[in-house]
Amino acid sequence: MKPPQINLVLAWAGILLGFLSGLAFGLSFHREDWLGGYTSFRRRLYRLAHISFFGLAAVNLFFYLTVHALTVSSAIVSFASWAFIVGAVSMPACCLVVAHRPRGRMLFAVPVLSLVAGGAVILLEVIKL
Repeated sequence: MKPPQINLVLAWAGILLGFLSGLAFGLSFHREDWLGGYTSFRRRLYRLAHISFFGLAAVNLFFYLTVHALTVSSAIVSFASWAFIVGAVSMPACCLVVAHRPRGRMLFAVPVLSLVAGGAVILLEVIKL
């Protein structure tokens, strides 16, 4: 598999993981004290991880559709593809790690900078066309 097909597979995997994490978290959400209560830091990060599966799946799907709709340089496509892959994999992982180790919050630089780089590169390519 090559980019951007990897992004398409990752998009559907992210959707599935969003459903499965929703199922797993949904089994305990009724407990008021689960992960420290509704407004606790840990529980908020678990919710962010769950939602990031869906949101970044959409980003990867939009990237795949954009690349197939436009003629974009293969080097740019490869760079952006890997940037979106890194962001989609590392964001929920960072959420779960930081939920248990708050001092690691600087880890969020990895997914955020990766996603910003991928988005900026593709935006510039779309504007050039």
